[in-house]
Amino acid sequence: MHPKRVADNGQNRISVVRGNRVVPLLPSVEREGRHESRKEQPWRGVLLERHTVSAIEIPEHEHRELCFHLQIAGEEPMEWWSGGRRGVEKTASGSMILLPAGTRDRLRWQGGSERLIVSVDPEPLNRVAEEAGVSTPEFEPQWSLQDRAVEQVVFEMGREAREGWPLGRLYADLTAAGFVSLLLRRHAVDPIDLGHIQGGLPMLQLRRAMEFVSANLDRDLRLEEIANEVNLSPFHFAREFRSRTGQTPYQYLLDQRMERAKDLLNHSWTVQEVAAMTGFRSPVNFVRAFRQRVGVSPGVWRKGA
Repeated sequence: MHPKRVADNGQNRISVVRGNRVVPLLPSVEREGRHESRKEQPWRGVLLERHTVSAIEIPEHEHRELCFHLQIAGEEPMEWWSGGRRGVEKTASGSMILLPAGTRDRLRWQGGSERLIVSVDPEPLNRVAEEAGVSTPEFEPQWSLQDRAVEQVVFEMGREAREGWPLGRLYADLTAAGFVSLLLRRHAVDPIDLGHIQGGLPMLQLRRAMEFVSANLDRDLRLEEIANEVNLSPFHFAREFRSRTGQTPYQYLLDQRMERAKDLLNHSWTVQEVAAMTGFRSPVNFVRAFRQRVGVSPGVWRKGA
């Protein structure tokens, strides 16, 4: 009999199997971050939640996907039971846990903490591994993982989620792809050398990708959409694009949006209209990005131009 999924008010949640039911790993998502709990998350095959946890015990459960914890506040010990073993870990900001799919465990936090939890479907992990000529990647439970690069990319994912993904889907996709890449290169049982992925990005495909971006500057583009134009996976495309241009796809998209914005500002469109026509979620996000990229606000730039 298949485990029965519990209703969760239509929200996607990081879930585990407990008994014969699929239930959320933790009781509730923190509501302080007003965006992340109610908006559809932008990344594919990845879910992220922010939790403030008091002293709590999570009964025995089985993970259906790879599950990753990053502690961002708190210093209380954490106790775990899994595979007939038990351990107590000292924790602090930056403490991490990596649990592969199929792990059965029980957890107890002895005090409060704040944490970001990420689950990753097998599909994005397997797809990148296959491109490197490797079979299904394997991971082992790690209860006290330290990796500054992983910590930084997950923290960035959490910051974007908390702010409502102001940089759009393409940037969100790139952070998720970076997280998957780091897991495979640094923490698989047999670490994968992703530099050996065969193939490149010929000039014709590069041009096609750039033309697609230019034709869709008013849209919140996904990395997958651009990669599909040149028949590459998102990870492979992002790597090859940067190799050929010296920019990430997001940096290139942002440059093109700024050039389009300058042209529109020269033709008396309002800031609100220019923001919408260059793919920004709000005028505030547009003004912030314009000032960071150009050095002055759109209004000041218009006067100077």
